[in-house]
Amino acid sequence: MTDLERQGAAAKKAAVAMALATTEQKNKALLAIADALEARQDEWLAANKEDYEAAKAGGMNSSMLDRLLLTPERVAGVAEGVRQAAALPDPIGVVTKEFTRPNGMKIQQRRVPLGVIGMIFESRPNVAVDAAVLCLKAGNACILRGGKETIRSNICSEGIMRKALESARLPADAVSLIHDTSRETAKELMHLEEYIDILIPRGGAGLIRSVTKEASVPVIRTGEGICHVYVDSEADIPMAAKIAWNAKVSRPSTCNAIEGVVLHESIADAFWKEALPLLAEKNVEIRGDGPTCSLLGERAKAAAPEDWDTEFNDFILTSKVVGSAQEAIDFINEHGTQHSECIVTENPETAELFLNSVDTAAVYWNVSTRFTDGFEFGLGAEIGISTQKLHARGPMGLEELTSWKYVVTGDGQIR
Repeated sequence: MTDLERQGAAAKKAAVAMALATTEQKNKALLAIADALEARQDEWLAANKEDYEAAKAGGMNSSMLDRLLLTPERVAGVAEGVRQAAALPDPIGVVTKEFTRPNGMKIQQRRVPLGVIGMIFESRPNVAVDAAVLCLKAGNACILRGGKETIRSNICSEGIMRKALESARLPADAVSLIHDTSRETAKELMHLEEYIDILIPRGGAGLIRSVTKEASVPVIRTGEGICHVYVDSEADIPMAAKIAWNAKVSRPSTCNAIEGVVLHESIADAFWKEALPLLAEKNVEIRGDGPTCSLLGERAKAAAPEDWDTEFNDFILTSKVVGSAQEAIDFINEHGTQHSECIVTENPETAELFLNSVDTAAVYWNVSTRFTDGFEFGLGAEIGISTQKLHARGPMGLEELTSWKYVVTGDGQIR
């Protein structure tokens, strides 16, 4: 048995205990985690500083460094998120359907935990805590595999969470981290179907596609975010410029940030006159098609074919000029990743065409894509944004980390 198989076996055993844990026990554990993260934040920040300095020395870009960095304010935010998760209703045991058959059988559909959830994620140290806490609240165990960039931060937070679980008399093995960040362990995790019930990759497009292609464990795709804003011929141009600016620059490393704008040819010039000064504040690089480059001259560079399918996670924005809303829809459906898409228009019929035709988990009309988020939707904490169609789509919260069990009772019925 390999080290990872032993880790999987321990997690599977812990999942049995977690499935039986009461809401009070789980909440006590989560509150203990929140308190411990704040009480021991100096340890977590020191470990994170080592990660940050190593990544900076390795040439990581500024937006990705921002994702990696922990500060006292961010630690407080993570701890508050844990407390908010503790305050959420417990989904386990909830009866989602109940009916009686003609023969007198009573049938209930009840929510149950998924079991053991594997998480593969990249360089955000808060993800280890966010993922673990949601898994725990939904009665699951989890095995976490982060990137090498945050290994010190993740080892520290793992130790904090495991000790907090023990203080609440729940198994420490309900949360475990793979300390070896080699590709070999990631590949082994993807084939650990004897112990893992579901695998959730969270990160860039390359990671998600690799896991989806390689894994024999069932996978939920999350976070791959090539998102767009389409500015229609009947758009409010100042509004469109502000939405595009917010969706690009407020935090370009997030999956709900846009990578491109799609502009109706009749308003492209007016849009850029309004948007360029805003985007210039962050020196956003424009990569455009022929019409865009003709309009912007030296302010834009010609987009390479691969740019339309790239999640930059940086201050880079593609621009495509189209002749109709339908052309915009076709372009977005070809190059988007079914995450979040936006139309800016004052025409309700055009908006409805877009809302109904774009194949995506979240679609917006005159609203920034940056709102695709569990908290912003009022759904509570999330483990990621699902871009697939089976089981879960969009922000994945507690309910999406559960399955169902049919409970059938009777008085001797036979068939």
